[in-house]
Amino acid sequence: MAEELALEARNRAGNYFREGYNCAESIFLTFRELIAPEVDRNLVRMTTGFGGGLGHAGCMCGALTASTIVIGLLSGRTDHQQDRFRTYGLAKDFHDRFEEKFGVTCCRALNPHPFDTPEHLRHCLKITGNTARLLAEFLLEKKLVPVK
Repeated sequence: MAEELALEARNRAGNYFREGYNCAESIFLTFRELIAPEVDRNLVRMTTGFGGGLGHAGCMCGALTASTIVIGLLSGRTDHQQDRFRTYGLAKDFHDRFEEKFGVTCCRALNPHPFDTPEHLRHCLKITGNTARLLAEFLLEKKLVPVK
């Protein structure tokens, strides 16, 4: 079942990206559907600016930043007196796992092609899908989502 969730996440994120959503939007929409359908779909707009490594600045990968949003959605706090360090640890663990898989976390280093060229889009499609798979595996491993 875990493998099925990981493949479904990869495929959905890839499909969203093919439809024209950016990497961050694709990750958010995928995991909203799969693990938190009660979350308002319109909140995807929060992730738009993360695409292209913060609006084409080429900094932190949008798929990675949106993954952190998903981790926060599942483990974050709602009151300033609650512990934040568990979520900090999860975010860092996922960051490190992403960096181990892809070698870097910076958008321009992950994908050196000019923004929005066919080569760039093909490469981002792979990164987005593989990040969704990696996140699904991570969430299952950390027991943030139940294995069905």
